[in-house]
Amino acid sequence: MSDAFENIAGAFQPGAAPGPGRTPGPIGMTILLICWVGLGLMPLVLSVSDLKLATGEIGTAGTLTVVSCESLGEGRYDCKGSFVPDGGGAAVAVAASPDSTTGDVKRAQLTPEGDRAVPAGTPGLLSALTMPFLGVGVLAFLPYVFLYVFGARRGRRAAVAFGSLLTAVSLAGVVAGLVAAYS
Repeated sequence: MSDAFENIAGAFQPGAAPGPGRTPGPIGMTILLICWVGLGLMPLVLSVSDLKLATGEIGTAGTLTVVSCESLGEGRYDCKGSFVPDGGGAAVAVAASPDSTTGDVKRAQLTPEGDRAVPAGTPGLLSALTMPFLGVGVLAFLPYVFLYVFGARRGRRAAVAFGSLLTAVSLAGVVAGLVAAYS
């Protein structure tokens, strides 16, 4: 029994610290930094159409009435709605946000494809900004990492302060966006 305990305890002991040559070389570090930048920019690039829709630059403004919400299991829902454009016209059957409740009536923006309606106004804009705020959070400490990789001693403390500030702003933006999306 004591051998088994020693094996388990040994698994949680710190290992040897990586020595010289155990870190990625210049090519590996370049690849890692490119992946990091790509990971941070991806939410920004992919949310452009949602931001255009939330600001009213594209799509049709109107009123969405949630007609039905069907449970898909595991807390997921498929909601359908009826969208009436502000300029008049026939109601259009659309997909509504899965966090809707049957009977909800709210301002919405119809996508150019005409298949779904998303919340408009401040709640729509805040929920559309959730992903860009997440991207900013991913990129927050990138200046510090660049200084570290290139061996610069000056400016690291300022880069950490800047990264911490950006992370806090990012967290606040993500929380505000999620609250707006689910309320």
